[in-house]
Amino acid sequence: MRRRRSGRLHLNAEINVVSLIDVMMLLLVIFMITAPLMQGGVDVKLPVAAARPLESKSSLVITVDRSGNIFLDKDPISYAAFASSIKAIVSSKAAAQGVTLRADARANWESVARVMSVLRNAGVVNLGVVTDQEPLQGPPR
Repeated sequence: MRRRRSGRLHLNAEINVVSLIDVMMLLLVIFMITAPLMQGGVDVKLPVAAARPLESKSSLVITVDRSGNIFLDKDPISYAAFASSIKAIVSSKAAAQGVTLRADARANWESVARVMSVLRNAGVVNLGVVTDQEPLQGPPR
């Protein structure tokens, strides 16, 4: 820094942005790590099948757990309330994007079939069933 004639230091009027960039990058990394964890939902053991992955959409997610309980997104709902309100819910959530059904592998088939029947009667034509991917096996011997 240059000294003035009177002996005082010259003031630097620039903003140091390096520390601001460091904080921004740290926040970006934190959000990138925590975003997949925030997806959440109801914890179910999905059945295993050889199927193509569903495209990621913002569709309505319906979950049937092992006990046959029904969840709309993450909120529990009784079968009677589900059957009476699903038509209005589907029409308000843009049924063109479809409905995703997540059913526990150990769930009673009757519970899953009843939910699928109610969805069909409500006019849902685009229904995706979520499964876990089958592990890859080597060539047959």
